[in-house]
Amino acid sequence: MPETILVTGGAGFIGKAVTKELLNCGHRIRVLDSLVEQVHGNTGTPDFPRDVEFVRADVRNGDAVATALQDIDSVIHLAAEVGVGQSMYEVERYTSANDVGTAVLFERLIDHPVRRVVTASSMSIYGEGLYHNADGALVEDAARPGLRDGQANWEPLDSQGRPMTPVATPEWKRPNLTSIYALGKFVQERTTHIMSAPYGIESVCLRLFNVYGPGQALSNPYTGVLAIFASRLLNGQSPMIFEDGEQRRDFVHVRDVARAFTEALFHPGAAGGTFNIGSGQDRSIASVARDLAAAMGCEDIEAEIVGKSRTGDIRHCFCDTELARKTLGFEAQEDFAAGLADLAQWVSAQTAEDRVSEARSELERRGLVA
Repeated sequence: MPETILVTGGAGFIGKAVTKELLNCGHRIRVLDSLVEQVHGNTGTPDFPRDVEFVRADVRNGDAVATALQDIDSVIHLAAEVGVGQSMYEVERYTSANDVGTAVLFERLIDHPVRRVVTASSMSIYGEGLYHNADGALVEDAARPGLRDGQANWEPLDSQGRPMTPVATPEWKRPNLTSIYALGKFVQERTTHIMSAPYGIESVCLRLFNVYGPGQALSNPYTGVLAIFASRLLNGQSPMIFEDGEQRRDFVHVRDVARAFTEALFHPGAAGGTFNIGSGQDRSIASVARDLAAAMGCEDIEAEIVGKSRTGDIRHCFCDTELARKTLGFEAQEDFAAGLADLAQWVSAQTAEDRVSEARSELERRGLVA
């Protein structure tokens, strides 16, 4: 049966894709978004389909949230400040938007309960992913103490100084919160689960891995890595890659993520769960930069390997997708090469202000680059 769904942060990259997917399924959508300038620029009201009701307000505005919750059946909570590096010096801003914003939403849900809330979390809460040590034992708390410029080996070592092998990270791995952004996403998760059950609300959290696709904020230097690379390439500049470029991640297309939110909102077995959402394929950052350059026709622009690390960065973390497959029936469908071509075509029609060097300077000025 069609529902009326509130999507907080629904004017953003993921929010627009989720809204489109829900509309295609016949649901009615209300979007609440403050249109943060760093993400949206000064573009005015977003271009939503006419069936979408748009409320411009901050999720920390309790009165606006209460009004937006009128006659709502379910909520998808995406509203958040995004960016590991920036969170390490804009601490109050990130804590207020992510932690307090979620608290305000759930306070208002006490008086306006809904059937289910699905909250966007992040793979960043894991810190380093899961590893096997040289003896084959699983290691959940891998760490890299003492990082320095230009070191020969960026890999985590086990307690005996031996190299370890990264493996897909499942939901049961204990969090290792290495940034304020990661801390905030974990708080959002726990707030969602803690505050839902006592008020008869079902809760679901999705830990998103590296989401990419058309519609990313190309001028935001703290957004997803593919958008940052695309912005550099579009301006004829080399993508900047920290460490040696061999760190591995899971890249999942935004259309797959939109389907995952729809499954999480309606699947009976999802209630009370927390699920990884990724493609199940891991790739090195350097190879992704090369593939994107080729898709954009910029094969002659090589990535700049910085040979430095940033506070809060981790080496390897990629997605174990088994729980989402078994419980939600969700599997990513988008082909990576086709997805890059899709992104490249969209980027070719955009303009982007390249602020990556500015962002790097901010981190270096505060001693957040090793």
